[in-house]
Amino acid sequence: MLRQVHPDLNGKNVVVVGRSNIVGKPMAALLLQANCTVTIAHSRTKDIESLCRNADILVAAVGRAEFINADWIKPGATVIDVGINATDVDGKRKLVGDVDFESVARVAGAITPVPGGVGPMTIACLLLNTTRAARRQLA
Repeated sequence: MLRQVHPDLNGKNVVVVGRSNIVGKPMAALLLQANCTVTIAHSRTKDIESLCRNADILVAAVGRAEFINADWIKPGATVIDVGINATDVDGKRKLVGDVDFESVARVAGAITPVPGGVGPMTIACLLLNTTRAARRQLA
């Protein structure tokens, strides 16, 4: 998904907002392997806004609904929202990401929606890996 927007990740400045062992740290490791310059931040990082404003690619996995807004985004940046949060809007439950999608979409060059962005890709990869494992078992 990221490679469609950035075929060459060499030297890209990436900020991963989130330090979990499930998303934040593995994502940072993968991006480092792709020769990105990676900064890991979290909800208590000092001056997180300016860190994010310098990112060519921002990965949001902090676990806070709409934590990141348009003021934090470098114009044209790619924003990957991994967060999924249930909130109440006008008395109805709504799923939102860690990024304020409406405001950020006006600034970012590309952004993943919540729901419908990273989640379906996760399921697709799970199915792909399941079929590969089944084929190996049968071979």
